[in-house]
Amino acid sequence: MQRPRTFHIVTFGCQMNLADSSTLASALMTRGLSRVDSEDEADLIVVNTCSVREKAEQRAIGRLNEMQRHKRTRPHTKLAVVGCMAQRLKDELIDVVPHVDYVLGTDRQFELPDVIDGIEGTSKVMTAFGHEEIDRLAPIKENSFSAFVTISRGCSNYCSYCIVPYVRGVERPHDPARIVQSINELVDDGVVEITLLGQNVNSYRSGDLDFPGLLRRVLDETPARRLRFMTSHPKDLSRDLVDLMAGEPRLLPHIHLPLQSGSDRVLKKMGRKYTVQQYFETVDYIRARMAYVSLTTDLLVGFPTETREEFAETLEATRRARYDSAFMFRYSVRPGTAAARMQDDVPEGEKIDRLNTLIELQQAIALECNQREVGRVCESVVEGTSRRSRHLWRARTEANKTVLFEGDGIEVGQVVPVRVLSADAFTLHGALVREDG
Repeated sequence: MQRPRTFHIVTFGCQMNLADSSTLASALMTRGLSRVDSEDEADLIVVNTCSVREKAEQRAIGRLNEMQRHKRTRPHTKLAVVGCMAQRLKDELIDVVPHVDYVLGTDRQFELPDVIDGIEGTSKVMTAFGHEEIDRLAPIKENSFSAFVTISRGCSNYCSYCIVPYVRGVERPHDPARIVQSINELVDDGVVEITLLGQNVNSYRSGDLDFPGLLRRVLDETPARRLRFMTSHPKDLSRDLVDLMAGEPRLLPHIHLPLQSGSDRVLKKMGRKYTVQQYFETVDYIRARMAYVSLTTDLLVGFPTETREEFAETLEATRRARYDSAFMFRYSVRPGTAAARMQDDVPEGEKIDRLNTLIELQQAIALECNQREVGRVCESVVEGTSRRSRHLWRARTEANKTVLFEGDGIEVGQVVPVRVLSADAFTLHGALVREDG
């Protein structure tokens, strides 16, 4: 059998999956494989999958079916499916997509180099938990200026609608010394912005060290210039963390704080372990302590038994929170979760109507929030040129907003001051602030 010499990774899902893909790429390159930009050039195609929503799985399966053409034109091409969907479907995935060569779950995906070299087993499907040595998973930068550093893996919250604990296992913290070492190595390699990742960063604990303590250690022991983190769970976000952010400019002023629903009854059925009042006590404290902060969220509509009145409570909570942006979804059944045993009684058409209503409201709020950015000078890291015009640079502000501007002598990865001149609901438009005025 011809050993693959080149590989290409297709990633679906969250930042955690992007980080995992970077780590897997590093492992494959260490074994002598070369990363290529196109599926057509790859001897090994890896699809890193997401299971958080049914649509994410459908998209991945659709792409996998399209990839069968590579097998016809280049029979030696190998196709590996890794990550959350691989973990959830296991052998069933081979029945759905029979041309797949390897199925490796979330704890086994980093063994792919051993699998293709024939070192690790002969089974096409490997999904057993307990094989991952998480502190051996070294992060690498995905581009020249930014990187993800995973501080924990898995989740122990078991929200009733969420598949993550079942496909990623219970929460396991990375060693703080390893986290600090990884950040220092990335900074030495030119990274200017680092995002600390976990399914729930706020519940991080290693011995006596909690998440604010970890951040203090990172601030004290690394020269990292810009630090972000996600995702936060409202029940665990502490005032200690907010106080630390309020006094430390290297911690960028953006908090992603999923609300999910504005109804206490629905939140209880979701297993979220906080009330709407408790959520807004946290939001109010954030805004009282931080003069400038971007607040984003996740919202889920059409959860089993959600009434129209309870959906109206979600709209009211959204109006009150004034989110800068939101990820908004309609409920879909995730087999194996507690909610899957509930009757999915909100009609699909009603779910779509509720979602569209929520999106319309949130876009109006996002436009108002972005209008308040006009006149502000944002220290923004340059990510590249605009997708619509190569004459405009695209950068990321401290508040995690996209700003477009013109400028000469700009380099990707550079942090530049940009004055916001106008804004729509999704993008800021500005001008470079030169030192000469």
